[in-house]
Amino acid sequence: MSTDARTGPAPSPAGPLSRIDYSERIPNNVNLAGDRRLQRALEGWQPKFLDWWRQLGPALPTKDVYLRTAIAVGRDGWAHFDHVPMVDYRWGIFLAERDPDRKIAFGKHKGEPAWQEVPGEYRAELQRLIVVQGDTEPASVEQQRVLGNTAPSLYDLRNLFQVNVEEGRHLWAMVYLLHAYFGREGREEAEQLLKRNSGDLDSPRILGAFNEQTTDWLQFFMFTYFTDRDGKYQLGTLKESGFDPLARTCEFMLKEEAHHMFVGTTGVQRVVERTAELMKEHGTDDVLPYGGIPLSIVQKYLNFQFSVSMDLFGSEQSTNAGNYYSSGLKGRWQETRRKDDHELLDGGRTMNAVEGGEIVQKTVPLLGALNLDLRDEYVADCTNGVRRWNQALEDAGLEQRLFLPHEGFHRAVGTYAGHHLSPRGEVLDGATWQAREDEWLPTEADREAVAALMVPHYEPGEFAGWIAPPPTGINDQPVEFDYVHLAEEALA
Repeated sequence: MSTDARTGPAPSPAGPLSRIDYSERIPNNVNLAGDRRLQRALEGWQPKFLDWWRQLGPALPTKDVYLRTAIAVGRDGWAHFDHVPMVDYRWGIFLAERDPDRKIAFGKHKGEPAWQEVPGEYRAELQRLIVVQGDTEPASVEQQRVLGNTAPSLYDLRNLFQVNVEEGRHLWAMVYLLHAYFGREGREEAEQLLKRNSGDLDSPRILGAFNEQTTDWLQFFMFTYFTDRDGKYQLGTLKESGFDPLARTCEFMLKEEAHHMFVGTTGVQRVVERTAELMKEHGTDDVLPYGGIPLSIVQKYLNFQFSVSMDLFGSEQSTNAGNYYSSGLKGRWQETRRKDDHELLDGGRTMNAVEGGEIVQKTVPLLGALNLDLRDEYVADCTNGVRRWNQALEDAGLEQRLFLPHEGFHRAVGTYAGHHLSPRGEVLDGATWQAREDEWLPTEADREAVAALMVPHYEPGEFAGWIAPPPTGINDQPVEFDYVHLAEEALA
């Protein structure tokens, strides 16, 4: 949880800072004005981005929103808070400070100076990594487009919009790399990032979880907890990249990503707290008639979002992941803290697999199991949030608990694909799975019941009955602060 939350006002800047030039049409700290050709190319892409934002960004009309905007990339004091019309938000290009002495920390290029240009032999692989990461950023904005219409409070509405504008900025981060380092092919890929749309039958987003519909705020909170947390770990591996501009880009993106996970962690916790209140007040698990979301439905949503997010890590055994590592393109989570040779040519580890209707363990080479290594880090992190949510239930004097389902539950990618496992890890036949699936995953009736609770609350300090208020506001503002000023047509 240490990276997920920061309470109180934004600190004053401390230490060396790379200031961001907001006098430019495209705010940046990469001296964009010094490369007129690149500047013109990005200024040509900018109107297309704004058209995409107007068409597929937040649907709820607003005057302005209390948003944070990056003003520097230093360790502290990097953000400014103010009411800003969202369409005028200053999206830009921000890279963490360059370390001129940085060396590649892993793979066959270990110890060599970090690359400032794309190595020709790795051009296609690097471009693919950047495109896949870039494709996820606008996808989540598209998935969350209509959530503002049912916001449980202005506080939550502001948090949704903060996530949205920062996902838009993360798209800019990847588009800059494509334009600056990959020539005509990079520019063409940048165009495609705006042409694919979440859930589109003809041109969907690249990764499956980013084509799922975000049906309601409970799913939004689960998405920002589980799926944005996958983003944290993917960015963490790219932060280690031997390609220095990518590493520096992802290092700064991780600062912004922390708030997205805070929204998910605290959002689910507030749902659980309110459900616990209603359970105690009415002496029943079924709190739907009293305007709450039953823990059984919360668990189903958790099961779904965790499992589709696990699929984002790819197959447990992956030649591509091993090649990315050996080539110095993509490291492990916190690579420099690992106590090994950072080449992984020898050694193995165990992994689970399904054989003969049972889960068995087998030993596989370390280098081929890097997706599994990253997924293990992710699962350990996810466990902390569930522990926190269960603490809220314990504090309320309740015996019920939430839990992470087994790693093989509801999986479409990797060793468990094609098998049926219960949330507790029992291997099932197809008929048993089909008979019990509705116990474990949200049904249409579950989603309709939750959707029926999603009535908007747009008065400052007012909260929907299915969620508890937060203990503190944003940037030391009170909880009842007017975080969002809605347009007249939204209030009609």
